[in-house]
Amino acid sequence: MVTSPRHAQDTERGRYYRDPAGGPDLVSVTNVIGTAVAKQAIVPWAVKLTAEWVLDHRIEVARRALTDRENLLKDIKRVHRDARDRAADLGTRIHDRAERMALRAPFEADKQVDPYARQLTLFWQRWGVDLDQHIVAAEITFVHRRLGYAGTGDCMIWLPTGPGGRWELWLIDYKTSATRPASSVYPENSLQLAALRFCEAVLLPDDTDGDVPRIERTGVLNLRQRSHALVPMPGNRRAFRAFRGALETTKWLHATPTTYPALLPPRAAGRKNRKAA
Repeated sequence: MVTSPRHAQDTERGRYYRDPAGGPDLVSVTNVIGTAVAKQAIVPWAVKLTAEWVLDHRIEVARRALTDRENLLKDIKRVHRDARDRAADLGTRIHDRAERMALRAPFEADKQVDPYARQLTLFWQRWGVDLDQHIVAAEITFVHRRLGYAGTGDCMIWLPTGPGGRWELWLIDYKTSATRPASSVYPENSLQLAALRFCEAVLLPDDTDGDVPRIERTGVLNLRQRSHALVPMPGNRRAFRAFRGALETTKWLHATPTTYPALLPPRAAGRKNRKAA
């Protein structure tokens, strides 16, 4: 079952965050990117998945095309949506496990999640991470009230990536996939990280505001069943400016009506046009 981050709520306009301080709801960072940034890979992925399903079920498809065409079309249209929902649900469970592991909290057994969790453990071990000393926060909510958005960061962590092995504070976003290589990322990942990095505040456990730590590096930690990779991403001021453009587009789209009244011609012109016809 897919769950939402704390204070997040799903609306007809996508995910928004309730502000515990009592202000207006804040549009989520992922909502902004999902609304205003084109996902070029989605359509080819959906077509490929659907075509493979049809070929794998070709005998059933041929039979039902003659006897159950309407329901067959519904099933075919649902193939990519079901796959998307399953992937989203697994991703949520992996994120939940990662948070619990970072906080040393108990978790339930989940055979699908276990391979990804082992890769996260390997990542910590290889980078010499001490959970008590180097994990600053897990699943922390960032807010930017002046600009009207909020989002959840997966992990703030110290890693020895600076000159001479100096420890630097990273903001990391976990990405999971059953098919994409561990080295692959999307450009919009930088927008997400920059949006969080340059927020005005973080929400503390008691829902009061805290200062955003000085984050030195941002990146994606790709978790796969048999591999993982930390990919640095430029969550910098330039990416933040690009995110702000997407934010304004999202606000405009969410505030704009979906229908407008048609413009009717003057009566006289209407009569003249009818006579001419």
